[in-house]
Formats: sequence, C-alpha cells, structure tokens
Amino acid sequence: MTVVRWAPSPTGRIHLGNARPALLNWFYARRHGGRYILRMDDTDHARSTRAFADAIEVDLAWLGITPDLLVRQSERTALYDAAVEKLKAAGRLYPCYETEEELDRKRARARLLGKPPIYDRAALALSEEDKTRLEAEGRKPHWRFKLDGRPVQFEDLIKGPQTVNTASMSDPVLVRGDGSYLYTLPSVIDDIDLGVTHVIRGEDHVSNTGTQIEIFEALGGKVPTFGHHNLLTDAEGQGFSKRLGSQSISDFRDQGYEPMAVAIMASLTGTSLPIETYETLDEIANRLDFSMISHGSARFDPVELDNLNARLLHNLPYEGAAGRLTSMGLEGEAIWLLLRENLRKFGDIGEWAKLVTGPVEPVIADEDREFLALAKAMLPPEPWDQSTWGSWTDALKAATGRKGKALFLPLRLALTGRPDGPELKSLLPLVGRTECLARLP
Repeated sequence: MTVVRWAPSPTGRIHLGNARPALLNWFYARRHGGRYILRMDDTDHARSTRAFADAIEVDLAWLGITPDLLVRQSERTALYDAAVEKLKAAGRLYPCYETEEELDRKRARARLLGKPPIYDRAALALSEEDKTRLEAEGRKPHWRFKLDGRPVQFEDLIKGPQTVNTASMSDPVLVRGDGSYLYTLPSVIDDIDLGVTHVIRGEDHVSNTGTQIEIFEALGGKVPTFGHHNLLTDAEGQGFSKRLGSQSISDFRDQGYEPMAVAIMASLTGTSLPIETYETLDEIANRLDFSMISHGSARFDPVELDNLNARLLHNLPYEGAAGRLTSMGLEGEAIWLLLRENLRKFGDIGEWAKLVTGPVEPVIADEDREFLALAKAMLPPEPWDQSTWGSWTDALKAATGRKGKALFLPLRLALTGRPDGPELKSLLPLVGRTECLARLP
C-alpha cells in the first residue's frame, strides 16, 4: 500500500507554502488508494506547542484533509533512543565536543584555505581518555552520523534521476548536546516504523536526501521513493515563512475565502493543471499527475485567488450553500440563485440580501421623480413572476418613450439603491409588490 506522510513542525500557524506539500501528499494518497499520515515533528521543545499542533489539525480539516493516522514525535522518543544505540554500536554515530565557536573558527579557516567548510572529523581521533577529560571539563557531546561520502543516486518522482554526493557534506549532527534530536534522525526512524513508501516534499530538501538515504541503509530500513516539488512563493517571489509572519491558512479562513479556492491555489500554482473550479479534492487528485508539476517557480497571485473564489461561489449549488445561508438567517434556493453571481466572498451575501429583505435606501434623482411616480402607478398587480419586469418596463417605454439606461437605471436605483446587482426580472418576484411600492416615490 502507498503510505505518505506530511510532517509539519507545530511552531506556528501553517501558511500556503506548508499547505502545498500537505495537499500534494493527500492527492497522491487518494490517487493511489493509499494511507495519509499526519506526523507532528514536535521535537523542538522550545518552540513547539500543543496549541499550534491543534491549529494544524483544524486547518487541514478546513482544507478538506482527514489524516488516516496522527503521530507525535514527542511521544516516540523510546524508538529514537533504540536507533541511536544501534548506530553507535555500528560505529556510525560518534561523539563530538567542539563548541559552536570552535566550529565557526574551523569553518572560517577552511574558507581562508579555499577548502569547503565541512567538518574535519577531528572527533574520530579522540581517545577514551580525551573524551573523559573533555566531559570532566563540563563539555557534553553532540553526536554526528558518519557519512559514507559517496554519490547517492535516487529516482525522484518529480525531478527524475538525482545524485547527491555526501562526500561534499559535513557529517550531520543527529543528537544535540542536551540529548534532544534534530529533525533528520526521528524523521527517518518514523518513516521506517510507519512504513512510509513515498516522501513528497519541497525541493529545498533535495540536498538532505543523500544523508537520509544513508541513514535508512544504516538502520536496515527500506528507502522510500522521494518526490521534490517546486516551492510556492508570494507575489513578490519571496518564500513563505512562519518566522516572517506570512499570511496563514487561518487568516484566509477568517477573511472569508472558500477552502477549495485556497487549496487549489496552494497546490496547482506552478503546475500545468488549469487553475479552475473543481468540486472536490478527489477530482484534482484524479487529474493531477506529478509530471504536471513545473521545475520552475510557483508564484502565488492573490488577484487570481480572489477571482477563483468568486467563480467557485458563482458555481456553488444551493445544496452546498444551504447550511451557511440558514446560519445567516436566509432561507430558500431562489435567493441563493439570485445573488450568488454577485458574490466575491460568501459573507457578502448578507449585504446583497438586503435588496430582498431590506432595508434599502432608494437613490432618486430629481429629474426622475415624475417618471418614477408614473412607474409606481403602473406597477402590475400580483402574482409576479420572471415576466413581470419585462411587461412593466415595456409599458413604461411605450408611455414615456424612455429606453435603455434612461429607462432601466432610475428604476434600479430606486428599487435597490445601487447601480449594479442581480437581474431585476429575478429580483422583483422576491421583493414583492408591497415593498416595491414603498421604495418608489
């Protein structure tokens, strides 16, 4: 079975850039009948909070994603501890005692000599006596993974054949001096333990993949298939960032955007699948092949989001709107079908509904008062239907000689208080004759 995971760190509100891999993983799982795991990478105890983790679940649900399994790395440390002992016993994890300042000096010296600023593996030469002496000085070791230092090749789902040469990298620190884990080790251990078959993530992780494949192999785990997608940027071409305060998914929700509009923009920007209205995420999953993901940039356009949001509302059937209409005190399919074409966001319907329910402040020009008084006198008797507007205006045209804008605009301004809006042939039967008489002078 295909098993994917999305692994956010609950250190802030997720943004569009985070939502992109969340959705692409979801599409892949749905397309292949697979399993979707939400894994909270909450090993950063200083910045991770349960409140942020809970908010991520809320945001995922709003986008339409329901994970098959939720795991928290903070609850799985025994698993990581066992893997650490295995790597130590195999000689792949070794203790290092340099301070950050000492490492900075080493890197600076390497640059001056024209060498790559990678770790020199000096700690491998330490004797047991050296280690005892350093620990007696109060130093606590951090632990590095000893890389093979070879070209690691893998077939990327999106980018095709890839090679990462670990010989050009520093042996990565997997365990901090305080005993806490960095991202890399728990991630690999969880992927092995949970049977993850496909790791789908941003292209900024390509360089990490060589190291991770070596750790998979050192732990005897099956290496998953990797897929690295292009990154979503804002309208100025800057990457989204929690720390820089990029607009969050909850911000879009609070501003009244449709979840499907946000999901489409987050996932399909930078692909060859058209950004258009889709009814469900499954529809996208069935149409989006990863060969459609561009190798170029994926720039988010807020204007396109606004337009897409409006189109989704214009196509939304009454059944999809009924619950929200009821919560706003509005009832009936007729009012939805009348007003949806005018909406940019769903909440706008409250203001547009006043054209039906009132109150409306008529706009009446002095030069139109005589015409509107005649229109009031010629207002047809009920019952009214879609033909009432046409028969009424035809009679007024014959009686006054007015036509076009001179005929229709004064009536619209008097009946609705605005120059734009829904078709009056559909509006009049909902407003009713009594209310129309009240709005005409």
